[in-house]
Amino acid sequence: MKLYVGERLEEIARGRGLPDDYLRDLRVVSSVLPFRVNEYVIDELIDWSAAPDDPIFRLTFPHRDMLPTEVFASIAGLHDAGASREVLNKAAAQARAELNPHPGGQLEANVPVLHGRPVLGLQHKYRETVLVFPSQGQTCHAYCGYCFRWAQFVGSETRQALSTPATLETYLREHPEVTDVLFTGGDPMIMRTAVLRRWVDPLLAPDLEHVATLRFGTKALSYWPARFTEDADSDDLLRLLEQCTAAGRHVAVMAHFSHPRELQTATVQRALARVRETGAVVRAQAPLVAHVNDNAAAWAELWQQLVGLGAIPYYMFVERDTGARNYFEVPLARALDIYVDAIARVSGLARTARGPVMSTHIGKVLIDGAPTILGTKVFALRLLQARDPNLVGDQFFARYDPTAHWLGDLEPALGTKIPCSAGDFADAAT
Repeated sequence: MKLYVGERLEEIARGRGLPDDYLRDLRVVSSVLPFRVNEYVIDELIDWSAAPDDPIFRLTFPHRDMLPTEVFASIAGLHDAGASREVLNKAAAQARAELNPHPGGQLEANVPVLHGRPVLGLQHKYRETVLVFPSQGQTCHAYCGYCFRWAQFVGSETRQALSTPATLETYLREHPEVTDVLFTGGDPMIMRTAVLRRWVDPLLAPDLEHVATLRFGTKALSYWPARFTEDADSDDLLRLLEQCTAAGRHVAVMAHFSHPRELQTATVQRALARVRETGAVVRAQAPLVAHVNDNAAAWAELWQQLVGLGAIPYYMFVERDTGARNYFEVPLARALDIYVDAIARVSGLARTARGPVMSTHIGKVLIDGAPTILGTKVFALRLLQARDPNLVGDQFFARYDPTAHWLGDLEPALGTKIPCSAGDFADAAT
């Protein structure tokens, strides 16, 4: 796999005919936010005849509007003046701090404690679910510009990473309420199978039978499907998934598909078939984002193709309040309209997709609709998941606001209270 970052990314754009003013924008934005692509994305997914407006190009390459106007101007001025690398790095670090790099309280509220010490690299986000960030899996085959964990890929001061599986095993033995373990990152499928096996095998032990589900959050099926078909250890990876299902675990590959084009190559279709043959279930999710999939036709086509390939549509997320949000975010009202329109275009088998969903500090908040009640138009909201399990299923209302983009933008309505915390308003404070 050939990877392209920094100057190599610029070489690709120049070689494909992008103009000099775009190349300047690329240099400025990529000095603040992380970007990475590989030859599969470049050769198989991007329609270069449509660039820079091609949706996969928009998904993976920089655009000047990914930075707030004043931030872009400041960093561009340093580039134009020939500032030193040290000066640029310092300015870029300051700019990142203004972009709410760790939304939803993920560095504070989610970190569990083991024997009196915080365990960096684990998140016990919900009662039943523990997220694991293996240190060897904290990168990806390519980066999405809207990634809400983009801060994982720039510097290491606050990186979430667990260095040893033993800590995970100990924590799970002391927490029998945990039924689901989610390997995430980054992307766990970036690891060689021998490394991934060291993390997974211990969870198949008889005294960890309370861990009934193993999830793998991955974009590999989209960005490097050869991981499941042609890599040197692809067969071993599939055998590992088979061993997990044979041990009585439910295996869920939580695939990240942002656009129907990601499902249209022969390689990804073969990869999906091979994964399903192991007994694993593929569930697909992505955020609704501007310039990539902000129309009902794209989502309806995506969901229909997923069902045809044996995968289950799972979540349509709202873009998180972090990073390049100003470029990718879509108003909640429009997101709801797109979801309703897309659902109306597909059969019941594709209507397993839930959305639009905000993954907030308090939990996963579903926008259930926008009814008019007693003469007042409102957003009807519901907690699908929550840190406090007693809140799961709670319903509440917010004033209908066509300009709102996130939970923190909403005002309560009809005498209900929005169960959010300070972390859901982090964007307003930056």
